[in-house]
Amino acid sequence: MKNLFLVALLCLSLGSYAAKPKHQYVRISTDKGECIIMLYNQTPLHRDNFLKLAKEKFYNGTLFHRVIQNFMIQGGDPDSRNAKTGAALGEGDVGYQVPAEFRDSLFHKKGVLAAARDNNPEKASSGCQFYIVQGKTYTDEQLDAIETKRLQFKLPESHRAVYKTLGGSPHLDRNYTAFGEVVQGLELVDSIAVLKTDERDRPVTDVKMEVSILRRRQARKLEKALKTSNPLLINKEY
Repeated sequence: MKNLFLVALLCLSLGSYAAKPKHQYVRISTDKGECIIMLYNQTPLHRDNFLKLAKEKFYNGTLFHRVIQNFMIQGGDPDSRNAKTGAALGEGDVGYQVPAEFRDSLFHKKGVLAAARDNNPEKASSGCQFYIVQGKTYTDEQLDAIETKRLQFKLPESHRAVYKTLGGSPHLDRNYTAFGEVVQGLELVDSIAVLKTDERDRPVTDVKMEVSILRRRQARKLEKALKTSNPLLINKEY
């Protein structure tokens, strides 16, 4: 009986260890701090592309090259690596685009990770450039105006509630693909968004990044903590 009990206990332990986290996570580290981002399962093309680039260490050494307070911080331009002070940035790419993945449940609240793009009619995303929303809070009257003048559709009440409290950039909804969100370290976005910038919105002082993928054990530990602090986040099918 004792041996059977030990075997059962071992199986339970191994099963718990082998359990896959519900999501995949990346860490963005800078000299201003770091944040952890949960990638949405509902946008698999963007998720997998971002993971591929992070695994290749593509983003390491690149800059947050475009920063607009109360809007967003943008990075991922390969040309920003070792760029000269004052150089124009934002045109670098990897030679391909990612098809748009708009989902009604995903919107541009503060902390959302989304893909930059050019003005292509399909609204396909850049293969590498991304931004993290800082945004601002809105009143009902302001949201009504955005619906009428910019979006041409009604925002769900649940989204409006977030835009009125946490804040975000609602005019980007269904125009740019949101594919993740900051789950730890949101203050990093605020610390970068307030930096002094030049006429091209590039920070006067370079902010370099490193992007790494959380290992399975790290992701499981994070999700355990998030279930306590924000259970609705993990239970949603993002």
